[in-house]
Amino acid sequence: MDVECGSYLTGHAESAVLQKKVSMSEIDRALHNLFSIRMRLGLFGGNLSSLPFGMIGPNHVCSKEHQYLALEAARNGIVLLKNSPTLLPLPKTSPSISLAVIGPNANASPLTLLGNYAGPPCKFVTILQGFQHYVKNAVYHPGCDGGPKCSSAKIEQAVEVAKKVDYVVLVMGLDQSEEREERDRIHLDLPGKQLELVNSVAEASKKPVILVLLCGGPVDISSAKYNHKIRGILWAGYPGEFGGIALAQIIFGDHNPGGRLPVTWYPKDYIKVPMTDMRMRADPSTGYPGRTYRFYKGPKVYEFGYGLSYSKYSYEFVSVTHDKLHLNQSSTHFMVENSETVRYKLVSELGEKTCQSMSLSVTVRVQNHGSMVGKHSVLLFMRPKIQKSGNPVKQLVGFQSVMLDAGEMTHVGFAVSPCEHLSRANEAGAMIIEEGSQVLLVDDQEHPIDIIV
Repeated sequence: MDVECGSYLTGHAESAVLQKKVSMSEIDRALHNLFSIRMRLGLFGGNLSSLPFGMIGPNHVCSKEHQYLALEAARNGIVLLKNSPTLLPLPKTSPSISLAVIGPNANASPLTLLGNYAGPPCKFVTILQGFQHYVKNAVYHPGCDGGPKCSSAKIEQAVEVAKKVDYVVLVMGLDQSEEREERDRIHLDLPGKQLELVNSVAEASKKPVILVLLCGGPVDISSAKYNHKIRGILWAGYPGEFGGIALAQIIFGDHNPGGRLPVTWYPKDYIKVPMTDMRMRADPSTGYPGRTYRFYKGPKVYEFGYGLSYSKYSYEFVSVTHDKLHLNQSSTHFMVENSETVRYKLVSELGEKTCQSMSLSVTVRVQNHGSMVGKHSVLLFMRPKIQKSGNPVKQLVGFQSVMLDAGEMTHVGFAVSPCEHLSRANEAGAMIIEEGSQVLLVDDQEHPIDIIV
């Protein structure tokens, strides 16, 4: 009752009350919760202009600052998944370059690029229009009938277009017909005949193809990942009103990509895992693979946090304040799981003061070895040195974004709380810190932390 999603509440609440399936006291409670928050925010009294957002007016809508923010958000969110061998960025200095933009999302409507929960755009630039800014004679072909559903594909026509140009960008993916409230996907494939279109155009193209995906969730593009004719792959999500400009700027080298995947991209067979089974941890005895990057032990199309750049970055652990943590302030406990006896401490027993005193300061050196300025996210993970039953495969401790000029080096700091970042939940749901070695990870760099109980 407190959270309204879709049309369920407006369509069924009155009937539920009349049938006495929902009591008036439940309605009153929900009303109280919703309106008490709004009253605390001062929305029903006082001088509204004195509130944090009380002075917003028409002059703030579509301001240059907000339009730039929309462009910057799109540029930073696009993820480069494949660039082999360094096809991108494309040359933008040749006046004779020819380009074909093919696919059901290449000239998509604002609704597709904006995704869900978006207001009217100030301006709108499609993917095709973004490329036409760089290549005036860019050729367009939708490739499909029926939009991203691609119920039928115009493969022969698309192939003929691809044969006549220097470069081909395929803009595929999904839209809100499959990705929105009350519309859940039942597969992880590209819809309809999209994959057939991709493979046919890639085979016919004179030069390697670039694949762009507009979608909110993962899709299994394993065939494209390993197709040597498809040398560039980018995931743009639903990039908003300036997504077309942002994507073109990346592909033609006016912006260095630095986005990272926010989720694991599972293979299409992952849909066989029952939705009624929401256990996080893998169960080898039944073949259950687990869920999320922390526990999933099956094959991946791309992993959480993955993302390439036009720059090569290197990392080095410069300092870690503690290499050993002694947790012997209180009584020792034991845990037995799968015939393994492991000493551990309850986080609740250690207490907040002890947890704070054990915090680690970690400093990592990061350097941009490329020729372009780049915004780069440094991801710090933790994993057990020896994998035990119930432990995460790895866990994100924190991340920091840095802007580095070509050749520039900087230091990035992280605060690591053992009680938060080096603990795990046991079968009873209690957070525990186990004895043994944990490993801090930044890309291919590792630093061990020994925990002694």
